[in-house]
Amino acid sequence: MKRPTIADIARRAGVSKGAVSYALNGQPGVSEATRARVLAIAAEIGWQPSLAARTLSGARAQAIGLVVCRPARFLGVEPFFMELISGIESELGSCALMLQTVPDHHAELEVYRRWWGEGRVDGVILVDLHADDVRVPALQELGLPAVVVGHPSVAGSLTSVWSDEVTAMRETTGYLIALGHRRIARVAGLPSLMHTVIRDRAFADACADLEHWTVHTDYTGEQGARATRRLLSSSARPTAILYDNDIMTVAGLSVAQEMGLPVPEELSLVAWDDSPLCQVVRPPLTAVSRDIPAFGAHAARRLLALVEGGPPGSFEVEAARLTPRGSTTRPA
Repeated sequence: MKRPTIADIARRAGVSKGAVSYALNGQPGVSEATRARVLAIAAEIGWQPSLAARTLSGARAQAIGLVVCRPARFLGVEPFFMELISGIESELGSCALMLQTVPDHHAELEVYRRWWGEGRVDGVILVDLHADDVRVPALQELGLPAVVVGHPSVAGSLTSVWSDEVTAMRETTGYLIALGHRRIARVAGLPSLMHTVIRDRAFADACADLEHWTVHTDYTGEQGARATRRLLSSSARPTAILYDNDIMTVAGLSVAQEMGLPVPEELSLVAWDDSPLCQVVRPPLTAVSRDIPAFGAHAARRLLALVEGGPPGSFEVEAARLTPRGSTTRPA
């Protein structure tokens, strides 16, 4: 069907296009009766202001953007992003969320330039920060309002929303050490991500006097299982493994069962980022718990405040807490 236009409304209302424009934009120049008739006809035929017209007039897009530099299929199996998005959506009201996946940062920057140039978004939420991240100076140069979900040390002048990964890592490793574990491994995420770097350093510091290993993966269950199999096949296998997400932890649990290693009697497992998945497997998984929807909601609130002219800044949310369950105990 042809998209409804102002001319269609004017023809049905029996007034000029100028009068329709005044009525739709809440401007004086038409009677209240005419304004009401125009608005009723616009609603009836499904008229919406065009993006080009809004851009030319300088009106807000009433939308924010989120670009994820991961394969699209990843969003279907990674609870973190779905929970983050649910939190963002809870704060938006009539504002829309534009979501796109891209293969690399070059493509991501092109999306930002197109969205901003065409007036499609009022601001964006930036995730998966890298050390010396090229997106940060690019967004600063564009003038596109942005909130970084990540440590302020890599956010430049952009607003950041972050949690204390170091304290959470110390608490988690300290718990395993207190149980008596002296050979602890970590199946980590992508080594280029800043939060992985921060966790790597904190884990190495906490386990400096112990035997410890870190294996980097892409967060998928396949690579989590492969890393677990390799660790458990070594001559001096770990007695505890900490994973960077719940998907890899469940995969690691399956590998331990496949290899005949009872959990937690001979191997303790800990997931970073709790989820319902951690609680439905047997044994239920000890996990580092964060309120990820609240994290997303906080980022959305800060971005909406920026769009309204609020000041940038760094905002720390509550640090993750360890939730012990049935997958950890003293080593045999």
